[in-house]
Amino acid sequence: MANFGGHAIPGTFFLLYGFWLTVKHVLQHYWRTSQPKGRQVMPPFFKRMDYAEGGVKIFASFVGIMVEQFVVDGPHARLYDRENTSWVKLMNWQHSTMYLFFGISGMALIASTAVRAVPLGVDRLALSFALFIEGFLFMYHVHGRQPLDAHIHTLLLFAVFAGSAGTMLEVFIRNNLILELFRADMFILQGSWFYQIGVVLYPLTGDKWDLNQHDNMMFVTMCFAWHLALSLFLVSCTAFLVWFTTTRFSEKGRDIEIGMRIASSKTSSQKALLEESDEE
Repeated sequence: MANFGGHAIPGTFFLLYGFWLTVKHVLQHYWRTSQPKGRQVMPPFFKRMDYAEGGVKIFASFVGIMVEQFVVDGPHARLYDRENTSWVKLMNWQHSTMYLFFGISGMALIASTAVRAVPLGVDRLALSFALFIEGFLFMYHVHGRQPLDAHIHTLLLFAVFAGSAGTMLEVFIRNNLILELFRADMFILQGSWFYQIGVVLYPLTGDKWDLNQHDNMMFVTMCFAWHLALSLFLVSCTAFLVWFTTTRFSEKGRDIEIGMRIASSKTSSQKALLEESDEE
């Protein structure tokens, strides 16, 4: 992560994941609210979405670990150098540990979707742990750095721990759209803030920030509030578009479904009349 690209890659993943969660949970909420009370079993389409999500998380975590470990100047799976009596690239090891827990959350999502014996909420619990580990490691990730560098990473912890707490609530409060969209919002906030960290620490224009100036810390703090407002706006717009589109398509589909029911009822009544005439 010691460059702009190293922050843009996880930022892009978190942004896309936040939008994915928004679309998925709005679709699920629409389906739940439009079904009769007796029908609450999710259709196979939503299971396939969970399988895809879990698979992508496992794959992305595996790739992240491999890159952190086996990049040219990486630790290459060595944790301690006995010759020099020193740890080997602990930053890379911390990043690998973060990816590991997100990979575990992907496994938990697939297991909870495929196996009925898995307790309800294990997927949310594993994701909450993954976010908590990310924030826990980041707390000690920037020790000894310049003030602005440490501050801009510390602000990220608000999004991470808030997401972890909200996801933990989902373990006990299921199918709550507000909590689900809050989780999506925190991931989008994480993603955009990773880009902001990259811009501040590794500016593409070449104009470097003064990492010791207090005014820059104040400005960055204000930027975090702007990022939060932007993430709320993006989640709201995405949720509205998904809900509006789904409503329009479902209305057309409902007309077709009613027509099929009428046709089938006519066919069945005609068969009954024919059977009665044959009996006579």
